[in-house]
Amino acid sequence: MLYDEWEPVYAAILSEFGYDRAGDERVRDRLRALVADDGGDPLAVDDLEFGGTVAVCGAAPTLRAELDLADRADRVVAASGAAAVCSEHGVAVDCMVTDLDKTPDTAVALTDAGVPVAVHAHGDNAAAIDRYVPAFDTASVLPTTQAAPTPPVCNPGGFTDGDRAAFLADACGADELVFPGWDFDDDAVTPEKSRKLRWAERLLRWLELRRDERFRILDGRRGRIDPLP
Repeated sequence: MLYDEWEPVYAAILSEFGYDRAGDERVRDRLRALVADDGGDPLAVDDLEFGGTVAVCGAAPTLRAELDLADRADRVVAASGAAAVCSEHGVAVDCMVTDLDKTPDTAVALTDAGVPVAVHAHGDNAAAIDRYVPAFDTASVLPTTQAAPTPPVCNPGGFTDGDRAAFLADACGADELVFPGWDFDDDAVTPEKSRKLRWAERLLRWLELRRDERFRILDGRRGRIDPLP
């Protein structure tokens, strides 16, 4: 996705949540400096090829009951804590997408094993970036941002870990996307997280239109989803 396509959506997200674009940019630049200071060569989107059916695993409590869907997929891209659940149940993860707010030790272990981890920088996670990124094997890190990309930090699109995982899978050549472990109506989450889930739903609707594909998790919901700006 070109940043020119993403920027109006990003601006709407900033406005709704009151986030600071400059803060996102500062932490993006911190992530860029850390992967550069390591002396390694971080991953780029073009280094990842996820053809076939890709399971985009969310971290909802339903994931454990739906792991067979991930196990049957050709590739597994796991959002945040979903990576630990998959690993604990013997489902191999091909990429973890995280802003390091949950299970950062899983992210460290995956990079040590040569598994790609898409590490996301935003205005609220500077401390986690500083703490964990130096522990990663940079050769297995894909640095990402929701602000303007500054290579090697890229922006494949998306807002939450889950929908960013879907946009990344799309950018890496997925032929079909399936979604174990997603629950847009989880009433156990905070009000802010509920608002983020609404945005994730909107972004997935945008993605399926872009892909000319229909995601089963949106069945029965499309008529209630607000279009993006």
